[in-house]
Amino acid sequence: MKKIVIINGGPRKNMNTAAMTESFRKGVNSSDKNIEVKEYWLYDLDQYKGCISCMACKIKGKSSRVCKYKDALLPVLHEASEADGLVLASPIYMGDRTAMLQAFVERIVFPWLSYADGSIMAIKKMPVVFIYTMNASSEQAPIIHKQLELSEQMFGIALGQCERIEAFNTYQMKDYSRFEFAEGTAEAKQTYKDTHWENDLQNSFDAGKRMAEKIS
Repeated sequence: MKKIVIINGGPRKNMNTAAMTESFRKGVNSSDKNIEVKEYWLYDLDQYKGCISCMACKIKGKSSRVCKYKDALLPVLHEASEADGLVLASPIYMGDRTAMLQAFVERIVFPWLSYADGSIMAIKKMPVVFIYTMNASSEQAPIIHKQLELSEQMFGIALGQCERIEAFNTYQMKDYSRFEFAEGTAEAKQTYKDTHWENDLQNSFDAGKRMAEKIS
């Protein structure tokens, strides 16, 4: 059975990033119900770290294209490395993916990089989709993209086909009245959501369908 692994770096299971990955899953299922879609919520894992530069993946005669540091993230790294398709999803915090997803990115990418010849090679080729949700507008996106592009390029070199799906100016909470926001924020957000959100979900659905077609 083919498998797609979704790595969800968002902390909330009932908000935007979760809705986008669920729509992606539905897109996969609409194309091929026999593809397994497994989602890992990084915030649910017991304590784990980003790369600690132990260099165990680069020991002569014992080098590995999968991280060797044993913690709660290690089995997820192995499963993601051997999947047929990979999705990395995250809200954007402070102009970048969440720290939880960034730790995953460090751990999965570093073993691919060879210091001997500069090559970047994963265990197998697979399509990759990055899903980002953010409070930022589409006009602000180029600044955020600069933070994301280097690691995305490394995924592209190592794995092959990469795609980015984004939802901008997202509705951040269910009740804006409880929090300090400028007057009219909730109304403006709702207006934008009413106009764009269904299309954002459709884009994620379509990306799931495309990935399923690639690996079927």
